[in-house]
Amino acid sequence: MTKKWILILIGLYLSFVFVYTAVCTETQSEIKLTDADCIKCHKKEVSFVNTAGAKHKAVGCLGCHEGHFPAISKEQMIPSCSKCHTGKEHYTLTNCSQCHQNPHTPLDIPLKGSYKKECVSCHKNVGEEIEKFKSKHTNLACNVCHTKHKEKPECLRCHKGHIAGQTAKDCSACHRPHSPLKVTYSPEIPNSLCAPCHQKEVSNLKATTTKHNALKCAFCHRNEHKSKPTCENCHSSTPHPQAMLKKFKKCTDCHNDAHILIK
Repeated sequence: MTKKWILILIGLYLSFVFVYTAVCTETQSEIKLTDADCIKCHKKEVSFVNTAGAKHKAVGCLGCHEGHFPAISKEQMIPSCSKCHTGKEHYTLTNCSQCHQNPHTPLDIPLKGSYKKECVSCHKNVGEEIEKFKSKHTNLACNVCHTKHKEKPECLRCHKGHIAGQTAKDCSACHRPHSPLKVTYSPEIPNSLCAPCHQKEVSNLKATTTKHNALKCAFCHRNEHKSKPTCENCHSSTPHPQAMLKKFKKCTDCHNDAHILIK
């Protein structure tokens, strides 16, 4: 075979490769992928979205992935979160995958590490509350208690109850987890929950033979812990003659203590 024919064959081969590549590229660009095509290869990812995709479930595969290699580059196949998630402080945080490790299950957040800034950027009311009402909880990372997203732990996991057999419901009757020292309660809170810290007062109340014996602690100490009513809140401001009131300025000068009254 002469050199001339070798050059002709090489030329024909290169022409074929060029034409074939051009045709394939054009055909590829005309192919319209659908979500039904994705599941043929990506069964696991589609299953994740269907079971725990949250709002991503309504987006569809091609709502995020706008094409497939080689029609687009491999870098373009994986979109950035900011493509859709904008307009909130939380979305300005970097390294989304630190918490949202699998975009196909975006709310399955393991919370390994130490998180607070990231959490309160979404849960603003909680962040403001825990800073306003200082307690030991203020200095904790959120995931000391919430070891996974949306977990609501029981207080008794860390705290010892006031009474034997205390339940998480008993704790929440007085304490809010993000402002635990701002103790509020309903008028029906039982005296047994007050007694562990106020043993003397509750014992005296049980011992008194006056009408106070039948009262709940919360009847006088209403709504908020450490509230101290005056006797006049219930009793007339002039239950005795003025001459007596002039001599004895305070009710307790005669009646000892509200928890164990002396008549």
